[in-house]
Amino acid sequence: MQKNFLIIAGIFLFLEVYIYQAIRTLTDNSWIRIGYWVLSLAVYGIFAYEVTHFQRSDKSTVRAQIMISLFLIFILPKIFVVLFLLIDDIFRTGGYLIGFAQSSENFFPERRKFLSIVGLGMGGVLSALFIDGITFGKYRHTVRRVRVKFNNLPKSFKGYKIIQISDVHSGSFSDPSKLQHAIDLINEQKPDLVLFTGDMVNNVADEFKPFIPLFSKIQAKDGKFAVLGNHDYGDYVSWESPAAKKENLDTLISYEKQAGFDMLRNEHRIIEKNGEKIYILGVENWGLKPFPQFGKIDDALKNVPESATKILMSHDPTHFDYVVKKHPANIHLTLSGHTHGMQFGLDLKNIKWSPVQYRYPKWADLYESEGKLLYVNRGFGVLGYPGRVGVLPEITLFELS
Repeated sequence: MQKNFLIIAGIFLFLEVYIYQAIRTLTDNSWIRIGYWVLSLAVYGIFAYEVTHFQRSDKSTVRAQIMISLFLIFILPKIFVVLFLLIDDIFRTGGYLIGFAQSSENFFPERRKFLSIVGLGMGGVLSALFIDGITFGKYRHTVRRVRVKFNNLPKSFKGYKIIQISDVHSGSFSDPSKLQHAIDLINEQKPDLVLFTGDMVNNVADEFKPFIPLFSKIQAKDGKFAVLGNHDYGDYVSWESPAAKKENLDTLISYEKQAGFDMLRNEHRIIEKNGEKIYILGVENWGLKPFPQFGKIDDALKNVPESATKILMSHDPTHFDYVVKKHPANIHLTLSGHTHGMQFGLDLKNIKWSPVQYRYPKWADLYESEGKLLYVNRGFGVLGYPGRVGVLPEITLFELS
């Protein structure tokens, strides 16, 4: 532990030396320099304090959010400054090595100043983006409209509207009223059905309790259904006993029921209109290890006609590639979440990128494989970093055709 601390401290010291050189290049004002060191030392002190107490405590959500926010806002952007200054140092060092010039001839103060301005500017922009993501980004819920075609869709369900939300992570929000606009946005779509694809909490059931009245306001003509995500099981906290852990899960399911959600645990429900039916399947979480693999499609398919129109709720999108698309039951559409789009990236019409794609190739939007469809929702809430940059919180509206 002490060795790791010294390595991390050495890295931070390296960053600070470079950053200070950039500031000294741009200004002779001693108050600015002193202010920079006071701010930096204060940030590192708070960061170290939170890390220490996070490791000793119950790994609370608030401490995790503080640590991650400090790192992204105050530490990560400094790497950009260092990269720009390293460019100058690499050129200078190269000049020395090949004997181009003496040190006095190989130093270009204007170039150094320019690179310092560019580096500090980019670092400042990145910091501002992370601050905006915390202050406003996590509340910028948007409705994404997706038309899905089923070859065997009953005529009574043409134009049927389904809302999907996922990954609420209610424990990451302190004030339910700030999500009222998102609930209003859902109701404005006048959905026939609302499907929630898991992770209502971060760790424990009581995180959702203050949100029950808010989520009770969600209206849908044919009901609201839910499944469990990996965070809903309480696997990331210590419990006094297996019975206490089970009680927590039962409590969460009870709370979601109070909010109007029918929890599907490897089972299905029938939606009927004019004597015609579609089937909503819901399985428990199934992900690659170390995530739990409780999902059982065969149980959810019991007494479901082979030719029926079927929509599956499964929290983790890896379930689709490893199990669902190969299943003989021919489940045409799977709805998942889990990735959050990492809450950071580029999410434009023709350009989509997020670091999460290197872990989850199917991380957002609609995918087709072997004639089956998977939709990955970007998530309703946040986890870890309490904000969103580029990848906005999502409410998905499906229209069946």
